Amino acid sequence: MTDFSRADYFTDPSLVENPFEYYDYLRSQCPVHREPHHGVFAVTGYDEALAVFRDSENFSSCNVVGGPFPGLPVEPKGDDITELIAQHRHVFPLSENFATYDPPEHTRHRELLKRLITPRRLRENEDFMWRLARRQVDAFVRRGGYEFIEEVAHPFSLLVIADFLGVPEEDHEWFRSGFEAPKPLGSIDSETYDGGHVDFLEESFSKYIEDRRRAPRDDALTKLALARFPDGSLPEVIDAVRMASMLFAAGQGTSVHLFGMAVLFLAEDPELQERLRKDRGRIRNYVEEVLRIDSPNKTVFRMARKTTSIGGVHIPAGSTVMVMNAAANRDPRRFENPDELQPDRPNAMDHLAFGRGIHSCPGGPLARAEGNVLLNVVLDRMAEIRLSDAHHGPAGSRRFRFMPSFFTRRLEELHVEFTSVDS
Repeated sequence: MTDFSRADYFTDPSLVENPFEYYDYLRSQCPVHREPHHGVFAVTGYDEALAVFRDSENFSSCNVVGGPFPGLPVEPKGDDITELIAQHRHVFPLSENFATYDPPEHTRHRELLKRLITPRRLRENEDFMWRLARRQVDAFVRRGGYEFIEEVAHPFSLLVIADFLGVPEEDHEWFRSGFEAPKPLGSIDSETYDGGHVDFLEESFSKYIEDRRRAPRDDALTKLALARFPDGSLPEVIDAVRMASMLFAAGQGTSVHLFGMAVLFLAEDPELQERLRKDRGRIRNYVEEVLRIDSPNKTVFRMARKTTSIGGVHIPAGSTVMVMNAAANRDPRRFENPDELQPDRPNAMDHLAFGRGIHSCPGGPLARAEGNVLLNVVLDRMAEIRLSDAHHGPAGSRRFRFMPSFFTRRLEELHVEFTSVDS
């Protein structure tokens, strides 16, 4: 049994597969608890997490990815370190990405997204989703299935976001082969971030954006290339490129984990399978409940730029605050019987899987649509879905492998068996 009082959340591999008991331990200490190894204030309470997300005045997003690593290079002093953060912003991972920006710079860049993520573009992309899901699931079924994550979930997510951003369909396979990250964000065995996949994306989107500015077309990439800031100025090419790269990269892990866990829960519950198969209207709420009970983002970081408090706990300026989305989504003060998967849970959409406030994940609507489409097609084509005992062990003693990251939660393999349904 793990001694949670001594466990280091950032390096302990035993917390990767099942972090939920650790979350419960932290919450039992206090919904806002200072962990002993890195001095990070861990926020596990729902109301407290929501308060941080909505308070960009007191909390900076400069460290959103790395958390305490590497941290400020100088000791913060005083009750307002806004200027200190501005001076050293470049030391934080992905400091050039708008996810790490604070207002007013974040506000300017967020406006670019509003010109890209429109209801019309989402509808157009959903048409592609249905075609792609049917093609990929049909191929999976014809092969007799094997491993769902790499054969279906990952390529589906990757190609959907590629289509959404306007990557030409003839380049999709090239994008699929090129998008590889040697280490995940927040790897528990490294305090540095290898941005190899970001380099690939920025190089690729630079070529697209420059081409569309020279020769505009009637496509999504042109809209992105020509989108302007609220004051009417045209962003530098790199600004548009980083926006596209951020959306592309962020959409991968979130959606892939959602698909994997949604199918895993179905495979473990034949009755649930049949309920959803017979009443497809329930799938959308089921997707929300999966996002709640096993959130793809385990943590989101902030730095207190002003001395403040969270839930009555004193937070000095310069402190690293770790908002634990996955823990807040199981706060019993907000969700009744929070450790139970309840597909019809009335307040499932209250989850914080996509955050809240000005930094809420802009790809949330896309991930929800993807989940609804893919699960519908899976239920159309596959009956009696079950887990492979040979790969995951027998019921009651299942084994699963998750990405070794303190930042992201992602199921890495899912071996399923099923009965084919004639299409």
